[in-house]
Amino acid sequence: MKKTFLKLLLSSLLLPVGGAYLFSQNTGTGPSGDQTMRLPGAKPYIEAGFYPSLQEAINALPGEGGVVRIPPGVFEIHEPLIISKPDVRIEGAGTATHIKNMNREGKPAILVQHPDKKDSRDSELWRISMSDFRITGNEKSGHGIEFRRINEVLIAGVTVSYHGGDGIRLYYCYEDPRITHSLITYNKGTGLNLIGCHDIVVSANQFEENQDALRCTDGYNLCMTGNNLDDHLGDGVVIENTYGSVLSGNMIEECAGKAVVLGRGCYGITISANVIAHNTSGGVDLKDAHGCAVSANTFTIMGKDALAIGPESGRITVSGNNFSDSYIGRNETKRVKDLSAGGLVLEGTTDICVVGNLISSVRPKSLELKGKPSERVNFTGNVITDANGDQKKLKDSVVENNLY
Repeated sequence: MKKTFLKLLLSSLLLPVGGAYLFSQNTGTGPSGDQTMRLPGAKPYIEAGFYPSLQEAINALPGEGGVVRIPPGVFEIHEPLIISKPDVRIEGAGTATHIKNMNREGKPAILVQHPDKKDSRDSELWRISMSDFRITGNEKSGHGIEFRRINEVLIAGVTVSYHGGDGIRLYYCYEDPRITHSLITYNKGTGLNLIGCHDIVVSANQFEENQDALRCTDGYNLCMTGNNLDDHLGDGVVIENTYGSVLSGNMIEECAGKAVVLGRGCYGITISANVIAHNTSGGVDLKDAHGCAVSANTFTIMGKDALAIGPESGRITVSGNNFSDSYIGRNETKRVKDLSAGGLVLEGTTDICVVGNLISSVRPKSLELKGKPSERVNFTGNVITDANGDQKKLKDSVVENNLY
């Protein structure tokens, strides 16, 4: 009797439709007490657990898209999961849903692209979202999740780790990609690689021990806020040929490279209210950047230059920042064996405003001049404590009202 009841229950919940097992329309309770959905346009979910493979579950989606639910479990794949329809959502049961890429030929775990695979604006898909699952690879696998020309990408609550390539790669995902509340760790390439993207939101994610945490190239309007970056083998954030962006409220710590690098014609970017701590090769490096603001950041125990402005950069505002070692008052230093703390470096740059910063106990200098002379620098209203600097060597500049 019990077995018969279970069979009847299962058949009422899961109905085969055109060969696809769908989450039945008879699973909710309506206002009249029955269990039939009456909402016009409502469509059932695809339950991946009732398919021989994840790819077959994805293939069962209708042409207009839909939702695939992946149950808890460990699911090994040897070829990329291909998504080639619009308006698709893939959702799991948190980290209990674990997709393992066993491929060792450099192929990604998940590949999302238009079915014709062409590299043009005419071959784009729209509105793909993924949430609440874990996906891992190996040192010989490719990227974790690769999107190619997908608009309105949303990734939320996804763990992406141990891939041989990038964790997540977005290639010309032009309109409104959003990556939030995800964990991106231990990938051999870049954690999040944004190529040719526009109006990007990267918020409340954790990045750890990838090569670089995030790269944004040939794009614009990156909004990167409230992320935690730790222990990267390369740089933290690298932005190239990008404009109109903001990095705010991020924690960037202990990168072997530099915390933030702006290069290849960046302009109109604000770096503000970040904690940039203990990065080995430097803090913010403006290699080729113009019209940018660096404000209200805390640069602490930097292994090298906390902020460097190079000869290809200019028209930069530096204000309200704190450059410091681990001094905690009462003539005490928290890290007695680690006294490194970098300051500000100008190298052959021009039109720089350095106002209202506090620079304390940094080495070798609070302001160090390198290369050909920097000109038209306004170095005003700063507090310099326990540090020597080259500010008096500036030419055609204003140096006044600083406290020493």
